[in-house]
Amino acid sequence: MKNSGLNFRHLYFFYMVAKEGGVTRAAERLGLAVQTISMQLALLEQSLGKQLLEPQGRRLVPTEAGKLALNYCEQIFLLGDQLQDALEESDAGKMRLTVGISDSLPKLVAYRLLQATQQMAQQVRLVCMEDEFESLLADLALGKLDVVLTDRTVRAGGSLKVFSHLLGESDMQLFGTQSLARRFRRNFPASLDGAPLLLPTRNNALRGRIDAWFIQHGVRPEIAGEFEDNAMLNTFGRNGMGLFFAPSALEADIKTQLGAVLVGHAPELREQFYAISNARKITHPAIEAILNTVHDGPFKVHS
Repeated sequence: MKNSGLNFRHLYFFYMVAKEGGVTRAAERLGLAVQTISMQLALLEQSLGKQLLEPQGRRLVPTEAGKLALNYCEQIFLLGDQLQDALEESDAGKMRLTVGISDSLPKLVAYRLLQATQQMAQQVRLVCMEDEFESLLADLALGKLDVVLTDRTVRAGGSLKVFSHLLGESDMQLFGTQSLARRFRRNFPASLDGAPLLLPTRNNALRGRIDAWFIQHGVRPEIAGEFEDNAMLNTFGRNGMGLFFAPSALEADIKTQLGAVLVGHAPELREQFYAISNARKITHPAIEAILNTVHDGPFKVHS
């Protein structure tokens, strides 16, 4: 029969020690005595019958059992936060929409995709989190997110039970600062031979299509930088480090926010945008509103 001595206070103290890397730092953070924290940890390990922390140099790190416990703690405390938020939103008559945004997705695209929620501001509280694609999928599977916005589909046959919904697509254009545009706009795209380019890294869904486009047009640009994070790529592009691709639907935003201008069109290049959910059929009202708006907007799918 399982021991019933486990309680949330013990879990919370273990969580803080694991995060801080030691009992002393956790005690200082919580404003408690070191002996109090140590006693609570001992009670938790006794209750579970497992050692959860072990010394590694000057730090305490989770054992294999501790790593498993820490994962559950994070889920428990997240659910507690969500419960409190849900109760507050219920009083205010609002629903919560927690969106994961892939770091490779252009932030201006994410904003456009989520614009529909602004029309529901009285009913929806929007919470956005950015991370790598794989980490967001894991959080989605754990129920930490309602939906993930990204530029790629989920690979078929994966272990996670999540589903891809094509939101839309856009052809691509090449942008750059005024000085770079003047140098490389004429005779585009042949002018790109040797031109400085800022590109997504090779694990990005768009990168393979860009490389094929270069081969198709017989150009070999100078790769000035490769970026996993699209916002970082745009920052370097805005400061003149190189030319960069962006969806044509964002041309006005690119000019206004990044001070970049059009160098040339690449209609053969298309970037797609997806919503990843836990269910085949999306039922969250706010996500349904996003889908309905996007299908009629600048990112609609072209046949």
